[in-house]
Amino acid sequence: MEPNHSLSRRKFLSVSTKTTALGLLATGLPTGWLGAQTASDAPESPNVNFGIIALTDCSPIIIAHEKGLFKKYGINSTVTKGASWAAIRDSLSNGDIQATHMLLGMPIASTMGLGGAPKKPMIAPWLLNRNGQSISLANSLKGKVAADPKALKPLVDAAKAAGTPMSFAMTFPPGTHAMWLRYWLAAGGINPGNAAGAEADITLITIPPPQMVANMQAGKMDGFCVGEPWNAKTLKDDIGFTATNTQDIWKDHPEKVCAFTEEFAAKNPKTVKAVLKALHEASVWLDVMANRAEQAKIVSAPTYINCPPEAILPRLEGKYDMGDGRKIRDPNYMIFSDRNCNYPQLKYGKWWLTQLRRWGFTDGAPDYEGVAKQVMRADIYEEAMKEIGYTHGGKSTAKETFFDGSVFDPTGDMETYAKSFAIKTLKG
Repeated sequence: MEPNHSLSRRKFLSVSTKTTALGLLATGLPTGWLGAQTASDAPESPNVNFGIIALTDCSPIIIAHEKGLFKKYGINSTVTKGASWAAIRDSLSNGDIQATHMLLGMPIASTMGLGGAPKKPMIAPWLLNRNGQSISLANSLKGKVAADPKALKPLVDAAKAAGTPMSFAMTFPPGTHAMWLRYWLAAGGINPGNAAGAEADITLITIPPPQMVANMQAGKMDGFCVGEPWNAKTLKDDIGFTATNTQDIWKDHPEKVCAFTEEFAAKNPKTVKAVLKALHEASVWLDVMANRAEQAKIVSAPTYINCPPEAILPRLEGKYDMGDGRKIRDPNYMIFSDRNCNYPQLKYGKWWLTQLRRWGFTDGAPDYEGVAKQVMRADIYEEAMKEIGYTHGGKSTAKETFFDGSVFDPTGDMETYAKSFAIKTLKG
């Protein structure tokens, strides 16, 4: 038989635990708090306003918000749709929003003070998605150009010689869509020009994603690169077709990130990790194909993408009608969690810096390693995933191969790689 003093101690602990639980409930803390979030783990700043642009790849933030996943980790989320990427950047910089859906190149450019923006260090501890963007061309080019940009070269040359250069649009100068379009054009022998627009064979303009379709319809451009659903909408409205998908330029390329200012992240580490934990659950849910119809319906709302679900869903399922007779079942559709999607790889930051260097955004060689480490915060990602027991794929230094045969070695010399391209507009 157990000694009396042991029994007394066990009774005391039992009563003590119950009393503590009742006491906490009496303070008004939510039911389930004890099992999900202790006071020491609670976010320092629980009220987080998330920025988004009307693109399908904002889905992890929307799903985490709509399905109560942010709330599960102690975050009181609100979502604000921005009019443009520049507006999103400014809202994050001035504190109107605390976290945001953002093009990968943007936190890098802001950290360095590139592109006319004030220098504001930002971090990207989370990749929201890979793949799923496209380059669309006007119907006037249908049958003349498909996935190979070399077919576009004589048309560009003729227009330039006539004094009416062809016009192409991207969504933000140092952003992902700009770099995919630049890379594709240059692979076809077409110079998209430097950061200031000089040395160009074409005119390169900036248009917010939701305005791409209307601007092409108005005849203001010959092509553009943007995320979905705006390429699909271009087909639906019969004003253009899809030349190529970005996953065919670089399979499983990084795309959007969840970004914070460096200052906010330093002051609120538990808040940032809580956000990442919720995004993880949302991303896993999104990569269950059976959930994608529901995803399309949720994100189609006017407050989010404001586009019919039927224009969003097919390409989420890898069903690509290219609009010029090609119909593709693409296994490399947009992903949100699979294949170590969310790990903020250092090599992606380094590659981005080589392209900013290549196109004259930087004056001389940037600090490839230093800036990439400052922005791509794998340490925060790893801490957050460890706390929820998720085993990720870890850091990768594997080489990356592009559609033109170019190979990027993240362990090699970045400056040599940046200078290796036949078409470039280096500065300094």
